[in-house]
Amino acid sequence: MNPLAAVSRILLVAALACPAWLQASAAEGATAPTFTHDVAPILFANCTICHRPGEVAPFPLTSFAEARRKGEMIARVTGERQMPPWKAEPGHGDFLDARRLDDGQIATLKNWVMGGMPEGAAADLPELPKFPDGWRLGKPDLVLTMPEPYELRAEGRDLYRCFVLRTEVPADTYVRAVEFKPGNPKIVHHAILYLDSSGAARRLDEKDPGPGYTHFGGPGFLPSGGLGGWAPGAGARPLPEGAAKPLRKGVDVVMQIHYHTSGKAEHDQSSLALYFTKEKPTRIMMPLTLGSRAIDIAPGDRDFVIKDELVVPADVSLVGLTPHAHLIAKEMKALARLPDGTSIDLIWIKDWDFNWQEQYRYVKPIALPKGTRVSMVYHYDNSADNPRNPHTPPQRVTFGEQTENEMALLFMNVIPDRRIDALALLQTMASRRHIVGAGVEP
Repeated sequence: MNPLAAVSRILLVAALACPAWLQASAAEGATAPTFTHDVAPILFANCTICHRPGEVAPFPLTSFAEARRKGEMIARVTGERQMPPWKAEPGHGDFLDARRLDDGQIATLKNWVMGGMPEGAAADLPELPKFPDGWRLGKPDLVLTMPEPYELRAEGRDLYRCFVLRTEVPADTYVRAVEFKPGNPKIVHHAILYLDSSGAARRLDEKDPGPGYTHFGGPGFLPSGGLGGWAPGAGARPLPEGAAKPLRKGVDVVMQIHYHTSGKAEHDQSSLALYFTKEKPTRIMMPLTLGSRAIDIAPGDRDFVIKDELVVPADVSLVGLTPHAHLIAKEMKALARLPDGTSIDLIWIKDWDFNWQEQYRYVKPIALPKGTRVSMVYHYDNSADNPRNPHTPPQRVTFGEQTENEMALLFMNVIPDRRIDALALLQTMASRRHIVGAGVEP
């Protein structure tokens, strides 16, 4: 589903619906919040990263006039937790860059609308955030840019386009940080960065006219690794102290970009900055992957369930994870059960939306001792009542990477406590090659 179209529908509903819910919950005896003192700090901290001129959101929220114009819609979509677009539930993992408003902030926005949306004193207005134009992490060791601009049509469905970037590094090295810069933020929804040492991506590129090649879901080949990704609001950060990801000589970076149309033809030429380590890393980031191909969902099935689990073969620190499914997934959870019986909730997404997938990185890595059992569960809704179902009427859905298929994956980034235990992790992933992408993290 096109995120801009979804926002437009939200706006239409907000415009047509009677705001009785606002009246019914009016704050009694309370002074109405003002824009400058109460509302602007919330919007500037959580919304203007996207809602500003030239960025991905369809309208700006950088001033009182702009916020007042959209006031009732802001109150509604934040109250329903449609915006900001952060899908991970609180209490199930403490993540960096969490774009989730707390109950008090949501109440402030609602009460501001209920109170007539007053502006407040100019002296209370905080400074609008400054968003850097250059690389946030400083001068890169290597910058990779799409060889030529890609032209996106004015209208139509979202597009997933893969671009092959040749690294041409003279020798094997290690990457400590990656920073993605969208060439045209109005149309770049998110990006995932894969590594290809087989030349498969180059061959796919050659077969598809124009820059890059189109592929929904994954990149169309079995990657040899990954460098993470980007979504609006995600901050570029180095890996934990002493950790790095290997980058082999001759490997290609495959930049898969999710585009959505803006109503006019647009061009994009995005870039990627790589930061290398000066010394050999003492800790290596490695993947562990859960998943299943056993997806065969009958039309009308409202709750098809997929499960998988993995026993961690060595003491590791879980740095982050990336769930992945397609359009009719509706919920996913992941849990770690430690050898002593303790359970740790890793993540819960109860309202899955393919258009808002994230790469979640923990504020503090989670220690998973050897023998920890990590499990995941996905729920799918293949009924006509699922508004995200691309088929009308519903059709049989099986495993695969195309739009009409589904997937169930959980990529985990871990660091073994001892370098020698990297072999045990590799052996575990080698035994799970039945999972698409096993041994690869995006």
